[in-house]
Amino acid sequence: MAIQATEQGWVLETHATGYALGLNQAGMLVHRYWGARLPSLSDYPEAADSLGWASFNGPGQVLREEYPGHGGVKYIDPCLKVTFADGVRDVVLRFAGAEVHKHELALHLRDEHYPLTLTLHYRVHPEHDLIERWVAATNHGAEPITIERIWSAQWHLPPGENYRMTHVTGRWLDEMHLRRETLLHGVKILESRRLTTSQQHNPWFALDSGSATEDHGEVWFGVLAWSGNWKLSAEVTDFLSTRVSMGINDWDFAWRLQAGETFTTPASLAGYTAAGFGAASRRLHDHIRAAVVPHPQQLRKVLYNSWEATGFEVNEQSQTALAEHAAAIGVELFVVDDGWFHGRNSDQAGLGDWWSDRRKFPNGLAPLARRVNELGMDFGLWVEPEMVNADSELYRAHPDWVIHFPTRARTEARNQLILNLARADVQEYLITKIDRLLSEHPIAFIKWDMNRNASEPGWPTAEGEQRELWVRYVQGLFHVWGTLQARHPQVVWQSCSGGGGRADLHILRLADQIWPSDNTEAAARLAIQEGFSQIFPASTMEAWVTDALEQQRSLAFRFHVSMCGSLGIGAHLGRWSPAQRKEAARWIKLYKAVRPIIQFGDLYRLRSAQAHPFSALQYVSKDQAEAVLFVFRTHLPDPITLPPLRLRGLDPAAQYTVDGCSGPRSGLAWMQAGLQIDLSDFESTLRRIRRVPHH
Repeated sequence: MAIQATEQGWVLETHATGYALGLNQAGMLVHRYWGARLPSLSDYPEAADSLGWASFNGPGQVLREEYPGHGGVKYIDPCLKVTFADGVRDVVLRFAGAEVHKHELALHLRDEHYPLTLTLHYRVHPEHDLIERWVAATNHGAEPITIERIWSAQWHLPPGENYRMTHVTGRWLDEMHLRRETLLHGVKILESRRLTTSQQHNPWFALDSGSATEDHGEVWFGVLAWSGNWKLSAEVTDFLSTRVSMGINDWDFAWRLQAGETFTTPASLAGYTAAGFGAASRRLHDHIRAAVVPHPQQLRKVLYNSWEATGFEVNEQSQTALAEHAAAIGVELFVVDDGWFHGRNSDQAGLGDWWSDRRKFPNGLAPLARRVNELGMDFGLWVEPEMVNADSELYRAHPDWVIHFPTRARTEARNQLILNLARADVQEYLITKIDRLLSEHPIAFIKWDMNRNASEPGWPTAEGEQRELWVRYVQGLFHVWGTLQARHPQVVWQSCSGGGGRADLHILRLADQIWPSDNTEAAARLAIQEGFSQIFPASTMEAWVTDALEQQRSLAFRFHVSMCGSLGIGAHLGRWSPAQRKEAARWIKLYKAVRPIIQFGDLYRLRSAQAHPFSALQYVSKDQAEAVLFVFRTHLPDPITLPPLRLRGLDPAAQYTVDGCSGPRSGLAWMQAGLQIDLSDFESTLRRIRRVPHH
């Protein structure tokens, strides 16, 4: 289970999958196979050749070239497009060598005339059945080369099928809706042009032949680990060759690759399973928890966030009162949201001035942080470092630091502008201010927000190509955040961009959690959280209990929805009755008992919340000893007979008890015959499942 070179090329194998590529007789690097792992290396098919083309057809429509460049008679969507210094816009790549290590493969391609080399990198993750790909382009000449498109990977599907693509769409307050559509001849584009991954789409796909379900069928799936503008191109050629390309968006993008420089793309990660969409999700969940997030073994603490309680009316007294309520019900982490810093009395001022407001906190944040710690909780803060208000000390001193065109008005969204993190001086300012904040206070958690997308994407002082801004900004973000993370490794970070606007596998290298949506209404969150769970594990999903529609949704229903992820509370605890706080304490205690299963176990989506008003999901511990079942009913007209729920992931031969059901039954019985649960509208239930010890 690694990477092996053969006479036919290279074979990459994980526990259950195989991926093969090689050189054909024309010397082209072509894809050979992607699917179930085969018994022998000789079982993988040979590299295909192109024969008999008329003048209107080139090999690109049929041959599955591993990384096609723009040039010749390839009338397909290519992965690479460049312009050389003499104006030539045609790439002819030839194989130049390979390096094989146990879990990594590097294939070197060189343009046959110009001093451009490409290295296609592959990394195998055997335990998670995933393959990671990225590309590095190097200019070995003396003159610059302009890169106009450079994608991370092209993933080829077995030929001849009419594939169905699953992806997610949405908008602010309404993210992560699953869409399934058959791919037809042509190119299907998903993208972000917003400077972030965006609420509108996510760089994730799943492809099947049209018959896969949650538990059965072949699924090919993949993601792009990038937090800026991205593009996914799903193409079906006129010869039914299906391929999905992913990478940095080439819209408004150009990169001047200077002599001796290398440009490296973000990584694309993909996999195959024969066990349906649920298994595809579990592969990604396991990989993210084990190999991506900064604190993989750390349980996510029960959080309280003060935003909905106090808004901008933040001061030491109000926060202390909320902290005392939070500690009394079992909260472990108290987070002060917006409004704590200099001049921040509304969303019209203060962004950029990252020190405490002395009118609200006469003695700084230290007394509040100390009191929170005395109450047995960690202390956290909200920040929005990438933004600045025109009414701020920072903007008055450095109006040139924002992204802008000198001849255009500076559009303020939410009364704020975007600092140009491509600039080294902006990066240094943010590192200095936030490092000081973290060094002077016992801060254990930071919610990093970004509440607008880009406009007027100018960089007047750039040396060279301004369109590099889209990438250099994200690289600057990674530098700032990564530097702070390295200096303060104890801090747990959360990524938020008006909800789920920055949710991807690269941001999870910096942040352990993602805020999936600003929509906290429990019934709406069921659908949002289901879409989120296609890609991300429950440990990364911050989910709050709030007062949204509290008159229509019981506290139990709201807690059950939020307990499906990393539990948080955002309601105004001071307005809750003693009975409500007592009930909340009971749910928090229960959550702490089952959260290892929820955060680190396997997720099984039994019934879709996006497709059914009666939905259910189940988390199973890795040793199959325990499980947690959540069941929800939104609106269904009576009379109705609810269907039985067939559990998943249990040991068929073991005996299990289920809360509320009489007597133990075999895991097979629970999974085949199921159990009956009756609920009224907007009711829910949580059932613990335990394996009976074998005597």
